[in-house]
Amino acid sequence: MKTISCAIFAQIYEISGLTGEVVIGDERPPGEREPTGLPGLLIDLDGVIYQSDRIIAGALQTLDWIRQQQIPHLFVTNTTSRSRAALLEKFEQFGFDAEFDELMTPIVAANQYLERQQFGKIAAFVTASAVCEFSGVEVVSPQSGQAVDAVVIGDLGDAWDYQRLNGAFRLLMQDPAPQLIALGMTRYWRGADGLRLDVAPFDSALENAAACKAMVFGKPAAAFFAAALERLQCSADEVFMIGDDIAGDTDAAQRCGIRAIQVKTGKFREADLQGDIVPFALLDSVADLPQWWARNIDDPAGASG
Repeated sequence: MKTISCAIFAQIYEISGLTGEVVIGDERPPGEREPTGLPGLLIDLDGVIYQSDRIIAGALQTLDWIRQQQIPHLFVTNTTSRSRAALLEKFEQFGFDAEFDELMTPIVAANQYLERQQFGKIAAFVTASAVCEFSGVEVVSPQSGQAVDAVVIGDLGDAWDYQRLNGAFRLLMQDPAPQLIALGMTRYWRGADGLRLDVAPFDSALENAAACKAMVFGKPAAAFFAAALERLQCSADEVFMIGDDIAGDTDAAQRCGIRAIQVKTGKFREADLQGDIVPFALLDSVADLPQWWARNIDDPAGASG
């Protein structure tokens, strides 16, 4: 498995307009490293904690256990069809309380970048619920015909059609050309009615048609993981990523030096394990995390492997 070197990861982090110090990982041999603190967790939501509108069995008990153990954690999701407020409401419906600062979404990361780089007007191809997450920039209607500094695309679900996609293309063909920003590069996800296309296929179509390259905020972009590490104040080798997407979660995290725990829920398929991507650990579901943690983290000497 190829991984991003510390130097390259730090350069990506700087280019993305992030601030503060991030420790990508200690490249010294294990025997020469300084002892690390309590490991942190990056936890995907859809497919790990819930699937569509159904909580995954045992997930709430695991979340309560994480709180009781005071394990540093962030919920990292590529969901762009809902605002953070809507996500918190969903948590409440499931019987779990979370805070705004526990949620890391592509829109939050993209908005930080747009503000720091002083973008003026943007056209946002996101749901009405998600538009409210943008602040410090002027969001104009994609149908207004106004010149914009950036075209932001997220998950519009069934609202994507030829007219809307062509409208994004026309905006990208303006002179000067605006920056294309993709809110994650997830290829697909599992909804209540089966697999559904996510942002990546639409981004690829626009990149091809407009001969441009998108800036990606969200998984699997290295800058997104760097921002999450900054929020947790942990180095990459102190953190575990828990996800259901073998490419967007597991492979992306491990390329950044973050150990990945693959769960066999959500979009997971047994065929995912037939490729070159090997997760650090494999669990039937997030419900098994406390038991795995007890064997491998709390008592590593007693781990069975």
